[in-house]
Amino acid sequence: MTTLAPPGRVRAYVRLAKLDILDYYLGVLVVWSLLPADLRLDGLVLATMAIFLIGEVVVMAAMVALDDLTGFRDGSDITNYAPDDPRRRLERKPLVAGTLTERQVVRFAWITCVVGAALWLAAVAIAPHRPQWTVLVIAVTYFFSVQYSWGVKLSYHGFQEFFLAGLGFAVVLAPYGLATGALDGNVVVQALLFGMGPLLFGVYSNTNDVEGDRRVGRPTVAALTTPRGNMRFVIALSALETALVLAAPLLGAPWWFGLALLPTILMRVNQLRVGFADGDILRARRLGIRTHRVTVVALIVVNLL
Repeated sequence: MTTLAPPGRVRAYVRLAKLDILDYYLGVLVVWSLLPADLRLDGLVLATMAIFLIGEVVVMAAMVALDDLTGFRDGSDITNYAPDDPRRRLERKPLVAGTLTERQVVRFAWITCVVGAALWLAAVAIAPHRPQWTVLVIAVTYFFSVQYSWGVKLSYHGFQEFFLAGLGFAVVLAPYGLATGALDGNVVVQALLFGMGPLLFGVYSNTNDVEGDRRVGRPTVAALTTPRGNMRFVIALSALETALVLAAPLLGAPWWFGLALLPTILMRVNQLRVGFADGDILRARRLGIRTHRVTVVALIVVNLL
């Protein structure tokens, strides 16, 4: 007789999958708002985007589960989520908290890897369009997600920051390509802006986790440079985001795009102040999450208007 997993274990799997971090999944809303008006309620387009989104959630669950497994085995998560650090929630790391075993996490990761691949293949199969560049973006995104902290361990070879932005870029471009088969400058710049969001709270996480990452040889920019060098890197990324906002009208966005995204620019300045002037890195990270969500709302409003 099949028995259901106890509620505590279900919660542990939800935390393992980081289902409370919605920020990459918001890309589908940006894509929907970018679609021509006649496609926004098209049944096949909506089905394709829904299957792609569910697949994205499952692939991301596999990625973060493998990341937790590697972080537990090399000791970096034990360092960064130490029980005596009141600012980090230990239950977010079920292996460190002891609510899941390594065997359970490995099984979960493999199941989600297979299911995620099947869902993305199904999205491609039913999509109105299947341009080669879109299929390539999906394949590369899947490979890099699974290999982020496992197998090739891309994040252990200096590609972590690039991946954080690239993943956000891909989850806008791919479903848009499946829905329309086309691409233009406005879509590209909005995909880039979307990708900057997770990057600009990820680098604050890396700043906080610098000691654990150095201990295991994980070469984030924060671990490779001095505190001043890392601060300059984060400032440069924030400036790049502002430059993208200002350049967007040259690539097809409306002339008032910069005004609509002004809250993003101001919130980034505040995030820098909190993180590096006040020295509260984890609060700055939370501000980064809120900034990304404000940016998503602004992009949707711009596109619908």
